Amino acid sequence: MSDQDYKKITMDGLWHNNPALVQVLGLCPLLAVSGSVVNSLALGIATIAVLTASNIAVSMIRNYTTNTVRLPAFVMIIASFTTCAEFLMNAFTYELYLILGIFIPLIVTNCTVLGRADAFASKHGVIPSALDGFMMGAGFTAVLVVLGAMRELLGTGTLFANMHLLFGEAAKSWEIVVFSDYKGFLLAILPPGAFIFMGFIMAIKNITDKKLEERAKAKEADKPRESRRVRTTGTIT
Repeated sequence: MSDQDYKKITMDGLWHNNPALVQVLGLCPLLAVSGSVVNSLALGIATIAVLTASNIAVSMIRNYTTNTVRLPAFVMIIASFTTCAEFLMNAFTYELYLILGIFIPLIVTNCTVLGRADAFASKHGVIPSALDGFMMGAGFTAVLVVLGAMRELLGTGTLFANMHLLFGEAAKSWEIVVFSDYKGFLLAILPPGAFIFMGFIMAIKNITDKKLEERAKAKEADKPRESRRVRTTGTIT
């Protein structure tokens, strides 16, 4: 594939075809665990790992699976990598593993993972599939972290609290107290708050896309038109 194709894969995952904002997939874990940055980041990293690894595996077997066993094989691959991610979190980030709970194994049912395996990895080579999985996971994680930051900030008045659960004791000093003596805003950390903030993020993306489109049209209109030489034949009187 050309560099232009790799650039398109990157931009599709991060912006143009973002699984959370455009495809609107995986909203169950997105809204359920995004009460803080650390929860969002932990689930996002697990999702990136599963997406990338499953895309690579699906791409490698794409020429050896028939239509009758294709989807069951994809689900088995995704389930295997999800189990690996679950075991790793259980071993190294046990407290986060308990907090995230059922939403780690539910990565298997995340439509983003199976959708990319079927729509992209089963039709492309290993390197483009790996990049697609990583970028789609990164786009999903970015939305998770932004949503988690908004909810944590307005819900508790802090940012990056409890980051030591993911990065170790050295990350205890990362917490930022934005609002001191803050009583909290309960709606922000409840499920209805997740829907409200997610709506704001989608609205901001749509407004940004509209402005970028208008700017591109204006730039196209300002381009000078090329003059053409017209050849005439015959006698001019």
